[in-house]
Amino acid sequence: MTNQFFDTAHFPERRNSNSVKWDGLAARYGREDLLPLWVADMDFPSPPCVREALHRAVDFGVYGYFAPPASYQDAFLAWEWTHHQAAAERAWLRFTPGVVTGIYWSISALTAPGDGVAVLTPCYYPFLDAVRDTGRRLVCSNLLHTEAGYTIDFQDLEEKIRRERVTMLLLCSPHNPVGRVWTEGELTRLLDICARHGVLAVSDEIHQDLVFGGRSNWSCLRFPAHLDRVIVLTSGSKTFNIAGLQNSFAVIPNEALRKAFDAYVKTIRIKKGSALGYVAAEAGYREGGPWLAEVLTYLQENDRILRETLTKALPEIRIEPLEGTYMAWVDLSAYVDPERLVSLVQDRARLAVDFGFWFWPEELVPAGEAHIRINLAASRENVVLAAERLIQAVREQEGAGR
Repeated sequence: MTNQFFDTAHFPERRNSNSVKWDGLAARYGREDLLPLWVADMDFPSPPCVREALHRAVDFGVYGYFAPPASYQDAFLAWEWTHHQAAAERAWLRFTPGVVTGIYWSISALTAPGDGVAVLTPCYYPFLDAVRDTGRRLVCSNLLHTEAGYTIDFQDLEEKIRRERVTMLLLCSPHNPVGRVWTEGELTRLLDICARHGVLAVSDEIHQDLVFGGRSNWSCLRFPAHLDRVIVLTSGSKTFNIAGLQNSFAVIPNEALRKAFDAYVKTIRIKKGSALGYVAAEAGYREGGPWLAEVLTYLQENDRILRETLTKALPEIRIEPLEGTYMAWVDLSAYVDPERLVSLVQDRARLAVDFGFWFWPEELVPAGEAHIRINLAASRENVVLAAERLIQAVREQEGAGR
């Protein structure tokens, strides 16, 4: 298959570009000689349509106060309907600098100090930070890990919602780090539980466009019976690789919730973002579809190569099916004890990855936890190199004795 955008010339050198992923290794890992596969951004450039729109905006030469154009909101609403069959309305849209910021704002605006806020663990660790940083009580319900993959433990979640006086559920959909794309049935059951107990569901759908295998991402906006108790946080930042332009949406169908959200945001006086963020996002939503289709093909091939290379050499390794996101969730417990995981991956393999134990509160990390999360939005060369380094590290360790 011809790939217009992803030949080898389309992977610029990101070192010394102030990239968090590439230039932040010493701060995060204490060394700079690692292959960075951690921060969830892409190593390939944004779509040509985004870069062209930004060039036009920069070449205009005047960067004064900027009013977000209606065309920007129109582009997002059209994308949501065309790609996700989600019928949002303009009045529901609110600006946030990023989805994580939207989580912090939602918790601060719509819960009270001491309220229980539930998350499904393992979970993207800023969720955990957001609950604790805002003075709320973190309530964790572990996903069930079966031979078929991860699923929600609905009984455990409902019991904890009732017992811990939970008022908000933070949902990751698709789920980071395990890569699940929740089905219509799963989300219906989850939202029904929230409705029974008066819980507000805040759904992080930032990876909504990164879905594989013919699946559909079911936005929480597609459940009319639950719209009064749902907030959806999303962005083009993962889809079009524009996270540095800090432009995201909070979609809030319920008017009373919007007013409470607005009242909180008024106290911090952050009403809108950078002009260039709006320009980039609108261009992506209007014209970025063909580029995204090629991205998905490239990512799926990266996943196949990583999976086949690792499982051929290390047959007891377990890699979760990649339904959504571009993060591989790899279980190394058959080859390394948890206390030696960092040494194996970081020191022997010289890889900078997210370690599985980061995705739980420290006191709740399961016994035997030895996952790593690998960013597949990298050059094919670096994905192969990562697999080879990991295999070699395991073999060296086995030779030295575990």
